[in-house]
Amino acid sequence: MRVTPFLKKLTVVSVLGTGLSVWAAACGGHTVTPSTSASAPAAPKESESGVASLVPKAFLPHPAFAATGSSGDVSIADIAERVAPSVVNVSSSRTVKNVHERMPFFDDPFFRQFFGPGLGPGGPQEERRQEHGLGSGVIVSEGVVVTNNHVVDGADEIKVITADKREFPAKVVGTDKKSDVAVLRISGDVSSLKPLEMGDSSRLRLGDIVLAIGNPFGVGQTITMGIVSAKGRANVGIAAYEDFIQTDAAINPGNSGGALVDMEGRLVGINTAILSRSGGNMGIGFAIPSNMVQPIMKSLLETGKVVRGWLGVGIQDIDQKLASAMNLSSVKGILVSEAIAGGPGEKAGLKSGDVVLKLNGEPMDSTGRFRNAIAAAGAGATVKLEIQREGKTLTVDAKLGELPDKEPGGQGKGDASPAGSLDGLSIESLDAANRRKFDVPASVKSGVVVTDIDQGSPAAESGLRPGDVVVEVNRVPVTDIDQFKKAYTKVKDRTLLRVLRDGRMLFVAVSR
Repeated sequence: MRVTPFLKKLTVVSVLGTGLSVWAAACGGHTVTPSTSASAPAAPKESESGVASLVPKAFLPHPAFAATGSSGDVSIADIAERVAPSVVNVSSSRTVKNVHERMPFFDDPFFRQFFGPGLGPGGPQEERRQEHGLGSGVIVSEGVVVTNNHVVDGADEIKVITADKREFPAKVVGTDKKSDVAVLRISGDVSSLKPLEMGDSSRLRLGDIVLAIGNPFGVGQTITMGIVSAKGRANVGIAAYEDFIQTDAAINPGNSGGALVDMEGRLVGINTAILSRSGGNMGIGFAIPSNMVQPIMKSLLETGKVVRGWLGVGIQDIDQKLASAMNLSSVKGILVSEAIAGGPGEKAGLKSGDVVLKLNGEPMDSTGRFRNAIAAAGAGATVKLEIQREGKTLTVDAKLGELPDKEPGGQGKGDASPAGSLDGLSIESLDAANRRKFDVPASVKSGVVVTDIDQGSPAAESGLRPGDVVVEVNRVPVTDIDQFKKAYTKVKDRTLLRVLRDGRMLFVAVSR
C-alpha cells in the first residue's frame, strides 16, 4: 500500500481485489434531499400508532424507489435485469519475481547439505510466484471490454467471466495509465454477449439515481444503488487525468472496472476507486465519466495508445491570496505559472502571469478541467484562449502539440543548512553544489533555494517547502540572497514569489 503522508483522515483505495493501492485524501460530507415522485400514490391511512399519517403524499412510490422516474412502467429491477449481463468479472494472474540475497554462511558444506546447492555460490537467488487479481469490466461492443488499467496492469493471463458463469480468454488491446482505462478483446464466440449502450455523462445532474454493478470481494455480481453526489472531481490523486463522477452507491474492492448506469440503462461511468478509512464502502466512490472513456477507448482500439493535446505551460488554481498579490479582480480562471521554452504556449505568445479565462468559449474554473480539455482537444488542434494580462483581456490562438511521455523539467528536492533567514524562511544561493543537490535544470539561470521553514511562520502557511527554488520576487528576477531580501522586504503586506518545484513553476503568495 502507498499512502501520501500529508493527508491522514481518509484513504482513497484503488479497488482491485487484495492488491490495494492507497492514497490519502480528505473529503467533506454531502447532504441530500430526496426528490418528490409525481407518480406516487396517496399516503396510506393512519394506523393505530399514527405513524403512517406522518408520511407526506407524493413522497414515496410503492414499492419505495421502484419507479425510475422516466416511465411508470419501467422499474429499477427492469433496468438491473437488462444491463447486468453486460458487466463481467475480470480475473487476472501475473508472475512476480522476488530476488533474495545469498547469505554467505550457506557456502558452508554443513548448511548446503540441508538447503541444497541452490543457495550456494552464484549470487542472489530468484523466486517466482503467481499473484491473482479480481476486478470487473463492461462489454461495450462485440468482443470489447472496458475496465481499469490497474485491474490488468502487468497481467500474464486474463479471463473474462460473464454473469451466467461462461469463461473467455482475453487480451489487452491497450492501456492508458494516465486515466486508469484499459481495453480488452475477448477471444471465442462472442455473438451471444450483450454490449451495454454508452450514455452521455454530461447529462448527469447532482441527485440523479445511478446503479453500480460489479463483482466486489469476488463473491459474484452485485447491484447497488445511490445518487450522483458530485461531478468533475479532480486532484484526488488517483490518476494523472481526473474528471470523476462521485456517487454514494456502494462500491467495494473488486468493483474496479464495473459499470455506473443511469436510469435509462446506459453506461455513464466506469467505477474506479473509493474514499475510505477501512478499505470498504463509506459512501464516497469515484467513476470515470463515459464521455472521457469513449475517446480513450476509440484511440486505444485504433492505435493502441492515447494521443493527448499539449500546450506546454505550467498552471495553477487561483486563491484569494494570489489574486490579491497579483492585483487580480477575482479568483476566476487558471494562472499560467510558466510557459515552457519552445512549447506551443510560448509560441502562441503566452507568458508567465497570464490568466486563462476561457478555452474555446468555455469558462475555465479549475486546473483539472483545463488539463482535460487541452488533452481531449488532441495534438494538432488549434484552441482559442481568452486571457487576462495586466488588466487587459486578450485572445490567443494556440496550436497544440502532442503530450510527451515526460514533460520538460527536473526534480527539486532536498535539504540544506540555512545561510540566511527572513520571516521563518531560510535560503541559500543557487550555486553549483545546490544545483546538483536539488537537481535544478540548466534552463533556470538564477534564483535562491529554500532550505528550511519555521513551523507556524507566514512562509509555512503559504505552502512553501524546503527545496523550492525562488526565481522571482514580486515579478522581479532574483540572482542572490541580498537581492532576494531587498525585494522581499520592499512590500509590507504580501509578497508574491515565483518558485520552481518538482520541475514546474508556480506562484506562491506569502502574507507578511
